[in-house]
Amino acid sequence: MTAPGAPTEVLAWWAAGEEHLATALGRLTDEELDTPSLLPGWTRHRLLAHVARNADALVNLLTWARTGVETPMYASADARAAGIDSAAALSPADLRSEVLGSVVRLAAAVDALPDDAWSAQVRTAQGRAVPATEVPWMRCREVWVHAVDLDAGVGFDEVPDELAAALVDDVFRMWDRRDEVPDVVLFAGDRTWGTGALAVSGELPAVLAWATGRSDGADLTADGPLPVLPAWL
Repeated sequence: MTAPGAPTEVLAWWAAGEEHLATALGRLTDEELDTPSLLPGWTRHRLLAHVARNADALVNLLTWARTGVETPMYASADARAAGIDSAAALSPADLRSEVLGSVVRLAAAVDALPDDAWSAQVRTAQGRAVPATEVPWMRCREVWVHAVDLDAGVGFDEVPDELAAALVDDVFRMWDRRDEVPDVVLFAGDRTWGTGALAVSGELPAVLAWATGRSDGADLTADGPLPVLPAWL
């Protein structure tokens, strides 16, 4: 997974994240795939179907960047749902193959992208125009966070500190774009996010879990009651 025009650090995080997700998947039996994930309303099987289709959607964006022909992540919201449904109907063995195969397809699309195409503008599923250099980051956050959602014994404490901080940065950027930044200031060691009235502090993995909606914040320290946070993505 090398691409001269893409951010080297993010590509390294992404490669490690795919391995991390594969480790989580490898710990689950076929029977466990049909049990709930930590993501409310999602079984592990369906979550993995989403992860596979996400990789293919990002291939579409890189195809757009490479060819100049508009190729959205998903043709429509219905098409996105249908793609997940189709993958979710696969047998456990076929789903495992599909998850890993989608990673191979995405890596091939990264390798095929000319250096000058990384600056091409594409559009996320939310309609935001971004350069193709953001595509590896979009996948990076997907695999690291959903690896935890699989509830297979991997946690946010295994996320590298610089990546964990970048993920919290991403959460605050998303909130800011929607004018939904909560009235908090978050502390994790010497790192700080927000300028709100309520001071909240904790270890970086705990801060990341709370900010991404994966924790109720019970392991954080705050000056008052913790608010209900806006959604991240």
